[in-house]
Amino acid sequence: MKRLLSILLLAATATLLQACGGKPELKFNNTDVTGLGYARDFALTDHTGKPRTLADFKGKVVVMFFGYTQCPDVCPTTMVEMANVMKDLGPQADKVQVLFVTVDPERDTQEILSQYVPAFDKRFLGLYGDQAATEKVAKEFKVFYQKVPGKTPGSYTMDHTAGSYVFDPEGHIRLFIKHGQGAEPLAQDIKLLLS
Repeated sequence: MKRLLSILLLAATATLLQACGGKPELKFNNTDVTGLGYARDFALTDHTGKPRTLADFKGKVVVMFFGYTQCPDVCPTTMVEMANVMKDLGPQADKVQVLFVTVDPERDTQEILSQYVPAFDKRFLGLYGDQAATEKVAKEFKVFYQKVPGKTPGSYTMDHTAGSYVFDPEGHIRLFIKHGQGAEPLAQDIKLLLS
């Protein structure tokens, strides 16, 4: 009798928890920014010349990184990391879109982006806009970028935010990814968003 009461009590508790809790909370490796009041959308052109907004990628997890093609360190390592994430995801990678947004529209032309970005993974897209469009999207995503003069006139580097944003398949902002965490934690987070 005592055992039967214990089983009934456990069943009742499980039913109550299920009724009250709904879906279990996802435990991400990266920073959960669900409901962030910014980073909602963009209007840029991809490296094939097609105008793009976030709505174009509905149904996919979107990873968005801001950088520039002449970046000596952060950008190429992030892109290699994202290529490794795609490998880790296997067939699920087809449900992920990686977007590389240039913060150097002066040098990163459509042609340069079309050579640089797909070299990491043919599914990746490079996005660009004119100076005004770049400023607008950077402001919307609260991304810092600034030209740093080089040793000769016309030569420069760009200081910029090194993290990435991740949107779920419904187009809602979900994660902020710090630079240099490796592919595995991000691949796990993307799998959670795809489940």
